[in-house]
Amino acid sequence: MERKRQGNLLSIGAKHITHKGNLNLRFIPVEKGKNNLCLRITLKNRKFILVRVKRDLSGKSDKWALSLSKILSGEQFPYTVELKLKDGQIYGFVKFSFDVPPQTITKSKGVIGIDVNAKPFHLALAEISPDGNLQSYKSIYLSHLLKCKSRNRKEYEEWLIAHEVIKFAREKGKAIAIEDIGKLPKGKRGDGKAKLRKILQFFSYRRILKKIESLAIREGIEIVKVNPAFTSLIGMMKYCPQYFIDKDVAGAYVIGRKALGFKEEIPENYKKLLKSQIYIQYALWRLGKMGEDLRNKLKQEKNKYKANGIKRDLRKLKREKKFLEKFLMETNRKESSQSEPETQEQGNLRKEPVRGEKSSQKLWRVLRVAFAIPLLGRLFVRDFSPLRPVMVQGKWEGIARRLGPDGFAGPP
Repeated sequence: MERKRQGNLLSIGAKHITHKGNLNLRFIPVEKGKNNLCLRITLKNRKFILVRVKRDLSGKSDKWALSLSKILSGEQFPYTVELKLKDGQIYGFVKFSFDVPPQTITKSKGVIGIDVNAKPFHLALAEISPDGNLQSYKSIYLSHLLKCKSRNRKEYEEWLIAHEVIKFAREKGKAIAIEDIGKLPKGKRGDGKAKLRKILQFFSYRRILKKIESLAIREGIEIVKVNPAFTSLIGMMKYCPQYFIDKDVAGAYVIGRKALGFKEEIPENYKKLLKSQIYIQYALWRLGKMGEDLRNKLKQEKNKYKANGIKRDLRKLKREKKFLEKFLMETNRKESSQSEPETQEQGNLRKEPVRGEKSSQKLWRVLRVAFAIPLLGRLFVRDFSPLRPVMVQGKWEGIARRLGPDGFAGPP
């Protein structure tokens, strides 16, 4: 037993049989009375006092109900008790742990993929069957968390959100797939993205995922963590046009498919597009035209913070254009090497890096830079459904030959 500071008393429980849960601050059931539970407080010289416990149950899901039933039945389990004296009243706080139940809901029945997004601030849930097909999806909006002024209120709201996710997974009988990510990037003052930065500052991403994971373990639901790399990119380029869903649901769908072990192959029409030098040159022209428009916009912008945002977009556009130019040079070099003698070609092949997952991820990025940005006309896009005719039907050859306005741009 330890006196932490004046008015506070802490006693840590142990599994030892003689401690009976807690040696110094122990719950004792009594036979008579409505409140039939007391806390026995150990004093000096083997003397004790009994304090009546006043704690009403808040509902069927109240954790105190389970611990109370264990105590009243005589079951022995370790628990830690902390007493605090405030305004002449004694308040008690109890910590205890439960045995982890066996997993009854596994990914063999499919998964619920979860993606957390900052703008709009919400959770995207995608239900995926064992064969990798999208069955249903839903969104849980989190904007009310931004209005929570106290930490306790925010914690309470996050627990409610976690319970809603667990309820959805239990109803569908599927495991839960989440991103294995440490932290989210935060914006900087003066970067021209004040609204997004504010959302990210209040972002409860890690706390929500931890609560979901904690509840899932208690409910016997399997949690699968996957590498978040390129999940959003693959979702927006492949599944947004295919299923007419937004990029956040598409990201959750890719997370779920990763958890089930599926690999994302590039569609055939996309592969044809990547081999077309005419189209790549058209994409570079479009990127250059977008850069021109941004520079003209920057000249007219008088607000320095908004100007910083335009400069940031210009830097990003410059990087993307340089990346695409490098890809075009590498493609030309490989095509020229194929016409060389066989011995020379074999020597070049030995110098090339092994093509695998990183190479595939690079091609997905090339598709976004060469395809989505030029055709949709913006760096940041939410609606990718206009790309469906290109991905599904391959209607891109005419666009590339015109080298002009494409007519595929989405809504502003």
